[in-house]
Amino acid sequence: QLQASGGGLVQAGGSLTLSCAASGFPFDTYGIGWFRQAPGKEREFVAAMGWSGGTTYYADSVKGRFTISRDNAKNTVYLQMNSLKPEDTAVYFCAAGRSWPAPNPDDYDYWGQGTLVTVSS
Repeated sequence: QLQASGGGLVQAGGSLTLSCAASGFPFDTYGIGWFRQAPGKEREFVAAMGWSGGTTYYADSVKGRFTISRDNAKNTVYLQMNSLKPEDTAVYFCAAGRSWPAPNPDDYDYWGQGTLVTVSS
């Protein structure tokens, strides 16, 4: 099970940190990904991190602005989002899977319920 939190309303240029707490599976053996889905659009890949935290992978649209991290002792993964833009508005989902690299939703076995991020201009 994955539980995402931390979404909210922020002005363009602002920052938010999303969290995703995992339970019920061996979190430290799974890669973690963040995806987002804007209204009327398909779910898109945002960022991923390998099981050990040593490798990361970002979508070009967020590279340099977003940072994924994980704390295996707390079974939690984070997404630090800086310099937010209105086009970052979406429901953000965390997911866990054992493929790498993993930019496709089909690569993931577990999904959180999503948290809404709204960036105003």
